[in-house]
Amino acid sequence: MNPSHDPHAWLESLDSDQAAAWVAEQNARTEGVLDADPRFAGLKADILAHLRDTRQIPYFAEHKGWLYNFHQDEAHPRGIYRRTTLDAYRAGSQDWQTVLDIDALADADERDWYLDGVSHCTVRPERALVHLTDGGGDATVAREYDVETRRWVEDGFNFPEGKNHIAWRDPDSAFVCPGWKGAPLTRAGYPREVWLVERAADGRHGWTLLFAAPEDAMMTAAWRFLDSDGSAVDLIEASDGFYRKTYHLVDGGLEAHALPLPAKAEIEAYIAGDFIVKLAEDWRWRGEAYPSGSLLAVGLPGLIGEGPAPQLLQAPAPRLAVAAVETTRSRLLVNLLDNVKSRMLCFAKRDGAWETQPLALPADGVIEIADQPWQSDVLYYSYSDFLTPSGLYRLDLESGDSECLRRQPEAFDPAPYVAEQWQATAPDGERIPYFVVRRRDAPFDGATPTLLYGYGGFEVPMLPYYIENFGPHWLAKGGAFVLACIRGGGEFGPHWHQAAQGPKRQVSFDDFIAVAEDLIARKLTSPARLAIEGGSNGGLLVGAAMAQRPELFRAVVCEVPLLDMLRYTQLLAGASWIDEYGDPDDEAERAALAAYSPYHNLRADARYPLALFTTSASDDRVHPGHARKMAARLLALGHDALFYETDGGGHAGNAGQEDTAAELARVLVYLYQRLCD
Repeated sequence: MNPSHDPHAWLESLDSDQAAAWVAEQNARTEGVLDADPRFAGLKADILAHLRDTRQIPYFAEHKGWLYNFHQDEAHPRGIYRRTTLDAYRAGSQDWQTVLDIDALADADERDWYLDGVSHCTVRPERALVHLTDGGGDATVAREYDVETRRWVEDGFNFPEGKNHIAWRDPDSAFVCPGWKGAPLTRAGYPREVWLVERAADGRHGWTLLFAAPEDAMMTAAWRFLDSDGSAVDLIEASDGFYRKTYHLVDGGLEAHALPLPAKAEIEAYIAGDFIVKLAEDWRWRGEAYPSGSLLAVGLPGLIGEGPAPQLLQAPAPRLAVAAVETTRSRLLVNLLDNVKSRMLCFAKRDGAWETQPLALPADGVIEIADQPWQSDVLYYSYSDFLTPSGLYRLDLESGDSECLRRQPEAFDPAPYVAEQWQATAPDGERIPYFVVRRRDAPFDGATPTLLYGYGGFEVPMLPYYIENFGPHWLAKGGAFVLACIRGGGEFGPHWHQAAQGPKRQVSFDDFIAVAEDLIARKLTSPARLAIEGGSNGGLLVGAAMAQRPELFRAVVCEVPLLDMLRYTQLLAGASWIDEYGDPDDEAERAALAAYSPYHNLRADARYPLALFTTSASDDRVHPGHARKMAARLLALGHDALFYETDGGGHAGNAGQEDTAAELARVLVYLYQRLCD
């Protein structure tokens, strides 16, 4: 295909009647193939019932003794923001108080509102900024709400729709990085400026410009770190790219001063006068060397003047990564991935140095930090694995007391199945781990219908989470589920990600193909029984795998994908991912992108599997034109393809439960038809 002439460019239009008619025609065709299947209605009903099961764990954020939760059900498809007490939660009571009804709000405003999030002011949590998205996209409005009176705050903070970054500074001020129409934006469409907005009783709030980034930056953000002694540190983050940033300390005179950290470093937390910093590149500071992948405690005095050297909290290791960091009133918690399984470390500061403390938590699965209430040493966390439903735990780090507050109901009997970690060998000799969930008695004769899922980008790890819907609707049908931990992801830290970054992107695709070939070589499955699935960057992954090795796969589920890698920077937020993929305006990097861009590497003489491409008209992150054009080009070349585009949900699938159930049922029917029938 000649990249200078794109016969399907008209499908990038989001407001043309011609493009809308094409989408409607393809949707109707796909519904005729999948939704009309006799199994679709039953699957959708079963999945919806599971989503609405009141025994599901209602995860929460605790503020001043109240547990706040977002809940959707049949009566409230858009959802309600509600709260209860810890005692009522322990008792399993349904004694929830509705704080904000999103369905009622959408009706009153005549807007397609969905809740994007609620940020409570830490020191005055009865005041909250409610972030609402119209149609489920990334652009939101923010309105100040009083959770006690259940009213919008008169003359309170109210910020227009945009890809804004807004964070409380204190009860009467907020950091605002405007992304709305008319505000100065970066090339990627994100905020360039940081303002301090201070409350005025009449609603004419004071605006002070603190920082402005150049237009070729990626974005800005700002927030306040509060320490347990009441001290505060105000920071601005100015990103030059997805992984390169500068941190600026805002002083009492509202002047911003750059901190001398390396460009590829992330400030994860602030506690006891120390920044907790994760390095993604080597750093030499005052004669000492700190390797990429390290987690450091860096004292603020040592950064801005004289002070002790940084303390190494966690050294890098080949099969280990720092997954998350959390602080309590007096402790630092570090959630590690050790060979793609969670291990939690606890630190306490004694005599100016951080010391580890024993912490007995479940092993062999995934630990996620669910909440940490302000000014306490309490931690809420969840634990699960492929065959173990999530449990929500409350751990008091001061007393050592631990309790399981809730356990998710089993969606299926795990006894007939086994979850294993296998390894494939990439073309360059690297060992690529992957997880396989299958029947214990599955015959190794190549006949097992197998779904291989992958992502491989942005340093995001693929972890063994409970497969609550694929258990009863895929494993129980004799299928196997496989999760690939390929390079480009974050399973083993910065080096694992950087090995497939930019011009080296093909490494990620090679790893994924190696896993597919290993599954076939072991005779768990065969090309006639193998499907691949991925979304967003994972959509690029499966699109590239299909274009390069179509003979390996019988089915491809390609969701909200990037596929046109020569124009991705011109579409919506694409320019913000140049660090991840490379710049098509750079001659050398364009050549690397052109070599694998799925849209440009389709051929008329190849035999492709019948792929299912899905996207959303309200996706304002990855343009729906990627999926539209890929399906259209396959059809134009004489191949078949299925395409489905929803109106709402955006990139993150921020939609009602009925829409979520329909989307998953559609994928399952497609897999049944391709691999099982």
